[in-house]
Amino acid sequence: MGDVVAFKRPKASEKHKGKTLCRSGFHRWKIVTERKFDVKQGRLVTVSRCERCGIEKVERL
Repeated sequence: MGDVVAFKRPKASEKHKGKTLCRSGFHRWKIVTERKFDVKQGRLVTVSRCERCGIEKVERL
């Protein structure tokens, strides 16, 4: 006799496994207060770091 194969739908968590929010562009930005001034350009800057993946974004004022 053959093996019994279970036919069930995959859960949403199994279906989307490996697709994180950061890869889709939904970062969780947190403002870093360590650096507020860019010495090279002589401007105030706002540095934001993603809490999940650690990527940084710099916004010059």
